[in-house]
Amino acid sequence: MKIRSDYAILFIFVCMLLISCSNTTPSKKPGAKKTSPISITDTSTVKSCCLKAPGRFETKTGTNQTIIEGKLSHQGMVYIKGGTFQMGGDNNQAAPDEYPKHKVTVDGFWIDQTEVTNGQFAEFVKATGYITTAELKPDWEELKKQLPPGTQKPDESTLVPASLVFAAPDHEVNLSDYSQWWAWKEGACWNHPQGKGSDISGKDNYPVVHVSWYDAQAYCKWAGKRLPTEAEWEFASRGGLENKIYSWGNEKVDEGEPKANSWQGNFPNQNTLRDHYYGASPVKSFKPNGYGLYDISGNVWEWCADLYHSEYYKLISKIANLRNPKGPDKSYDPDEPYAVKRVLRGGSFLCNDRYCSGYRNARRMKSTEDTSMEHTGFRCVSDN
Repeated sequence: MKIRSDYAILFIFVCMLLISCSNTTPSKKPGAKKTSPISITDTSTVKSCCLKAPGRFETKTGTNQTIIEGKLSHQGMVYIKGGTFQMGGDNNQAAPDEYPKHKVTVDGFWIDQTEVTNGQFAEFVKATGYITTAELKPDWEELKKQLPPGTQKPDESTLVPASLVFAAPDHEVNLSDYSQWWAWKEGACWNHPQGKGSDISGKDNYPVVHVSWYDAQAYCKWAGKRLPTEAEWEFASRGGLENKIYSWGNEKVDEGEPKANSWQGNFPNQNTLRDHYYGASPVKSFKPNGYGLYDISGNVWEWCADLYHSEYYKLISKIANLRNPKGPDKSYDPDEPYAVKRVLRGGSFLCNDRYCSGYRNARRMKSTEDTSMEHTGFRCVSDN
C-alpha cells in the first residue's frame, strides 16, 4: 500500500520534521511528466477548503473490513427525477477546473435529504464494529517510502490515531498556508471531534465528520446505498434552478437572511456568527433547496464517488449526449501529482468569499481517500 505524497508532506509539517507543506512544491521524479493522461468512458453508450485540502497519512484502513450490504430504505430520502443541465462554473469566482461549462444528463435517483448524522453513523458502527481511518495508527514503514531518503522516524508520540481539527489563529494569517488553522489532533475521530475528552453527546442530529472516503463508502454499503457521482451531486444541488450560482439562487451568501452555515467575517481568525454557528450546525438548520435538500450548501464538505482530475471537464465537454458520467479513470492534481484524490462538494462552515466559495453549486474540492477532517462528511444516494 502506497503512502501518497500530500499525506507525507502534511506529516512533515505536523511533526515539524522538515518544512511547512504550504511552501513545498511536490518534487518531480526523474522522467515524470508534467501532465497526466486522462480517459473516460462515454457513459451515453454504456449502462452503467477549498484550494486544496491537507491530506492524511494512509493507513491500512476500513477498506479491508468486511461490511455486509444492508437493506435499502428510502426513509429520509427524496427522489429526483433527473434531467439535463449545464454543469460547471457560473461566475467569476469559478476555478479553472470548473470550466468549460458543459451539458450533462442524469437519470433519476434517490438522495438523502441531509448529510449523514452522528446518530446514523453510530448505528452503523454499533451494527458492524467498523473502525474509521482516523482511529487507526499510521504505518511508518509505509509512510517513509514517500519521504526523502534518510528521513528519521519521528517520535512514536506523533504516530498515533488522529485527525485534522480546525484551530483558529488569533490574528490574520497567510491564506496560502493552511497549516495556520489545521492541527493534527490525537484522538480526534467521528465521536471525539475535538480529540481526547470531547464527545458528541446531544449531537445525534449533527453531521458526522472526521470520515474518510473509505469510511463513507463502508457506510453506504451497509445502508444499501452509494455515494453520489459528481454530476448527480451538482444536479441535486442546483435544485431545479438553471445556471444559478448557489442552491438558493444568485443572492450572495452574506446578503439577506442566513441561507447556509458558512464563515462570516475575517477567515480564519474572526467569525461574526451572523448565522449563529461557529462550527457545524444541526442538520435542517437552514431552508432546503428546491428539491428539499438541506445543507447541500455549507455545513460540511461531502464526499462524491468520482476520482478528481483537474482537466476532466475539458475532455468530458467534447462528448455529445453525455449521460450519467462517472468521472475519470485516474486521478490527477497538479498540486500533488502523485496523490490519488476524490471529489468533495458543497463547502463547509469554514467557507467564505475571502478564502473560498465552496458553497457555490459548481465549486470542486479534492482530497485523498484516507483524509479525515473536522468539516468533512457525506450523504448517500440510490438508484431505486
